[in-house]
Amino acid sequence: MITEVSLKRAIRVAVIVGVILNLINNPQLFSLSLTGLYIYKVLLTFLVPFCVSLYSSILANRAKCPEQITEQTTKKTIR
Repeated sequence: MITEVSLKRAIRVAVIVGVILNLINNPQLFSLSLTGLYIYKVLLTFLVPFCVSLYSSILANRAKCPEQITEQTTKKTIR
């Protein structure tokens, strides 16, 4: 289950890690020289850490309270 806290954490991680990775992989981005820059690579550099962080938060939440997940799943299948 995606919570607001997990979503905010994933956004924070994506921004921090994305900036660091873009500094390493696309230094021309920060010198405002956009020659040879592929925007999809820049966006993907932010998207990957976001997805990894969000996925790990979801798994951690499931591990922390599996009975809540089971109850929610049961309620959804009964309806």
